[in-house]
Amino acid sequence: MAERGTIASLPGAAGLREHLRIVEAVIFASAGPVDEAALATHLPAGTDLARLIGELQSAYAGRGVNLVAVAGGWAFRTAEDLAPLLRREQAEPRKLSRAALETLAIIAYHQPATRAEVEEIRGVATAKGTLDVLLESGWVRMRGRRKSPGRPITYGTTPAFLDHFGLERIGDLPGLEELKGAGLLDTLPQAVLAAPRDEPDLFDDEEPLGALADDEAAVPVDEEQP
Repeated sequence: MAERGTIASLPGAAGLREHLRIVEAVIFASAGPVDEAALATHLPAGTDLARLIGELQSAYAGRGVNLVAVAGGWAFRTAEDLAPLLRREQAEPRKLSRAALETLAIIAYHQPATRAEVEEIRGVATAKGTLDVLLESGWVRMRGRRKSPGRPITYGTTPAFLDHFGLERIGDLPGLEELKGAGLLDTLPQAVLAAPRDEPDLFDDEEPLGALADDEAAVPVDEEQP
């Protein structure tokens, strides 16, 4: 970048201020969380990015917006104590059905999960369209195919899921005691709970989705036959 030489040549304090302004501007202008690799592309090589992020976090601490780590990146978010005030001004979002909420929770805690595994945990069949709603919401994605008869599709959560719920990674999902304290165990089946864990792109028992064959394309992904 043409500006890098100029920025890098600034004296210490002035260069630090300029780097802080750049990181602040990139995060502010981005629609979603920005990871550190992306931030580094806007700065001279060797810049202490961890120091810059720490400085920005300190600068925004106690203000109306804070710099927080979410979905593997950094983003500005409304201060937690002010969030209830702003929610009053927001339009009421469409609520997920109980089936969709339970399915989302099972996928989040047990991913990668197939439709059959979701049904086994819930104890009831998953209605046509429930997975479609979650896919359309952007909170769930098709990860791959299980290396088992029928090669069923596996599902997992997305960075948008982490972003919406203010999580840095899947391992930050609330545990049993936190769910009890929030009263959510009254609405979610106990079998949903599992120790949340961070996942690689694919497990050993999964394979990439690849292109669907002509005979597969006509079958809805959540109604595949074994």
